[in-house]
Amino acid sequence: MADRKPARKTVRLKVPVEAADLADLEIGSVVYLDGVIYTAREGVYKKVLEEGASLPDGLAQLSNANFHCSPAAAIEADGSYSVGGVTATASFRFSKWMSAWLERSQARIIIGKGGMSAQDYRDILVPAGAIYLTTRGYGTGALLGRGIKGVSAVHWLGELGNAQAMWIFEVENFGPFIVESDLAGNSLFEQQSQMINANLEKLYAGLKKPALSRYGETDDRKDELI
Repeated sequence: MADRKPARKTVRLKVPVEAADLADLEIGSVVYLDGVIYTAREGVYKKVLEEGASLPDGLAQLSNANFHCSPAAAIEADGSYSVGGVTATASFRFSKWMSAWLERSQARIIIGKGGMSAQDYRDILVPAGAIYLTTRGYGTGALLGRGIKGVSAVHWLGELGNAQAMWIFEVENFGPFIVESDLAGNSLFEQQSQMINANLEKLYAGLKKPALSRYGETDDRKDELI
């Protein structure tokens, strides 16, 4: 019988997290969250960091987990909110705000899709004592929505709209997420990319040079095929 791959380590964390909670995380581990998380992306970053708006009172004490996402939320007849799902968005687009945001908000967990560059982890997240959690593939918005038990508050909704407003969620067993970066700045995606790239030359060995290339397979824009 073929050897089975070992199961991934699964961790359940209470938010706001402590430094010791993050110190024990290993890249590739699966994480579920309990407590309170909030959404913040470019709309909130510009509002707070560029326009000088104040953070909601007590945010750092309430939560230190920032989710880069767009919630599928609706207002009910009684004025409450229902959230059908939360779709993660690509975090690398927010790199220029992250250093100032981590200092200002005291966030220690960043959640999103696709990760950030390994250099950003080393230069931005590591000095702040923060780690990155990534969603697992596409189409998990409804699954993650099951972990949202309520909406504590919404900030700047009328001004920024559903996708960009800051939503504060009460969550339980919220996940699954994968530890993409740890406190040392190690990146799961970077490690996997190195393994893949190491075998690419073997894959193309003995083949003729392709007549056409796409950008990414060449560093010359003139070779790009659209």
